[in-house]
Amino acid sequence: MMEKLFRILVLLLAPIISCSAQELFQESGDVSPAQVDKIYLKGLSYLVKGQNSEGRWNEMPYGAEPAVVSLSIIAMLAHGDDPNTGPYALTIRRGLDFVIKQMNSATGYIGRSMYNHGFSALALAESYGQVDDDRLGPALEKAVKLIVSSQSRNPFNAWRYSPESMDADTTVSGAQMVALFAARNAGIAVPEDAIQKGLRFFLKCQTPEGGFGYTGATSPNGARTAIGCLMLALAKEKKTKEFENAFKYLKIAAPDASYQQYYLYYASQAFFHASPEAWNDWNRRNIKTLAATQNEDGSWDGQFGPTFSTAASLLSLALNYRYLPIYER
Repeated sequence: MMEKLFRILVLLLAPIISCSAQELFQESGDVSPAQVDKIYLKGLSYLVKGQNSEGRWNEMPYGAEPAVVSLSIIAMLAHGDDPNTGPYALTIRRGLDFVIKQMNSATGYIGRSMYNHGFSALALAESYGQVDDDRLGPALEKAVKLIVSSQSRNPFNAWRYSPESMDADTTVSGAQMVALFAARNAGIAVPEDAIQKGLRFFLKCQTPEGGFGYTGATSPNGARTAIGCLMLALAKEKKTKEFENAFKYLKIAAPDASYQQYYLYYASQAFFHASPEAWNDWNRRNIKTLAATQNEDGSWDGQFGPTFSTAASLLSLALNYRYLPIYER
């Protein structure tokens, strides 16, 4: 009953949220909303055309990974169309069906790695309350329990590639933490202790320069520092010295060409949370770059295939809409 009431409330508020997002969309100074939307719609068209009837993408080897399917779903949700009757409703429904079917009914584990699990849990959280599917709430609760139980067994109080891992890194941990924040925003019970333990792991990986390393406080780079900045921002720790130092490092860190779209996905959110001025400047440059590198069919090229690269590139633009709860400052 409570789940149904929550979903009804969200659906009733949807027009209010949509209007607010459209007003915020105008914040970006000399950025043209029409230009951003043209790029975004072209990318979404590519994703829609590539999905098969099972809800995954035929592109191998990454198109059938739940993480890639989930990021594609989130990219569609982020545009703000009605996910039940709008132009992407069927694609979203098929994608969520695929993701839920990848969940182990006993453990709640989704896919073959915690990367898959974290991004899938995020898609469930952003869909819950918006998409008319009674399976979403129970599936999200199971996914959250798996994340929390995995952390409780890990000596680093964080996450690595499998739920049983006894080591940890900032990239896998970032995916779990964002999922936990999104689930909490959606009304799912998330232990504050889990959030705080995850944050402490990240701070142990912060280097003297302010950046974030992979498994410890060495060899920081732009992508991992963007993840660290986002963790602190979502935890409402933006006024701390740790966030200030991390953002200073991020501003001068070179993007990793091998993980370009992965960097863009996190950096867009980190800059957005840091300040309107910083994000506006970064956003203008990102729009220019993505417009110049988008393929004729609407996709982008990248190390993990065009579906992931397109979904992540679109999500780096999605802050222009401010539609999803995880994108609130």
